[in-house]
Amino acid sequence: MRVKVAIIGSGPSGLLLGQLLANAGIENVILDRASKDHILGRVRAGVLEEGMVHLMDEAGAGARMHAEGLPHDGISLAFDGRDHRIDLYGLTGGKRVLIYGQTELTHDLMNRREASGGISVYEAENVTPHHFAGKSPYVTYEKDGITHRIDCDFIAGCDGFHGPSRKSVPEGAIRTFEKVYPFGWLGVLADVPPVNHELVYANHPRGFALCSMRSNTRSRYYIQCPLDEKIEDWSDERFWDELRRRLPEHHAEAVTTGPSFEKSIAPLRSFVAEPLRFGRLFLVGDAGHIVPPTGAKGLNLAASDVHYLFEGLMEYYGDGSTAGIDAYSARALSRVWKAVRFSWWMTMMMHRFPETSDFDQKIQEAELDYLTHSSAAATALAENYVGLAY
Repeated sequence: MRVKVAIIGSGPSGLLLGQLLANAGIENVILDRASKDHILGRVRAGVLEEGMVHLMDEAGAGARMHAEGLPHDGISLAFDGRDHRIDLYGLTGGKRVLIYGQTELTHDLMNRREASGGISVYEAENVTPHHFAGKSPYVTYEKDGITHRIDCDFIAGCDGFHGPSRKSVPEGAIRTFEKVYPFGWLGVLADVPPVNHELVYANHPRGFALCSMRSNTRSRYYIQCPLDEKIEDWSDERFWDELRRRLPEHHAEAVTTGPSFEKSIAPLRSFVAEPLRFGRLFLVGDAGHIVPPTGAKGLNLAASDVHYLFEGLMEYYGDGSTAGIDAYSARALSRVWKAVRFSWWMTMMMHRFPETSDFDQKIQEAELDYLTHSSAAATALAENYVGLAY
């Protein structure tokens, strides 16, 4: 098989890039080692920036997102037993975020790809990029005991942190930057109404908590926990009790409890690989960078990578210019590092660190007080939260 672009990874970034390319008449194939059902079973982010929303519309996959998504004009920061609302809409000249689960977004993109005749190969084993430093790259994979080869012009590595794309890059050609945080997030999904109509970020002496949602009837809650915690030690009852302890009284009383249908502990890290282009191989999304979920940037950063790469490929196939693909890494990383900074800042401000001194704690309290009493500081948070311009 020969296509113009081989895409490794059938998560949101791979599907989004594939659909944008297909709409432009640029042949592509998507490969993924997982099954379709496994991909649709992943529970991930659900706060979409306007840039992500626009790209879904451009892909022709945004109808259900607009019908079922929940527009949010603000968020709440809770500390000292009180709520402090950040008016995202008012502080950014009318910008907002949209709550829509990544699983639903992935489903919409898969349906759109199938309807448009796009080729996706699931359960492809040993996917490997080759010869991307030259002019004739190709990808091999195994399926049903047979080795297949796909020749292409370019390879897009949309295969996540543990995928083969970044691992295929020679060690001396890549530099990585990483910060591992000394705690994780214990999260649950439950079919109960959310505690508040907007997200609540809580800073509490017992640790951070986040009240989020996927819909008006499905809630996503998180609490900060040590990395050595065991999920089997956390019954639903224990989780709900701990969540309520970390919220202001009026929110705690409004928590509707119920059985969880998903429960997991996620470690937090900041990670960036540089550059994001290696000849004719491009790293996209989690393949090239990871952020802690505090700032709701992971999925949205993958979308901005797709935007820059798609623009570059359009220039290449439309005008014969390599300017866009040559600039891909620098353009993407400029936005990535700003989001890494914002996610780090939110994480540092809202969590309790085990090594925190009395001085550090006073600085955190001063930061929160300044943020909620200064329109300039609140505006800086708001413009980063709704997403910086592409």
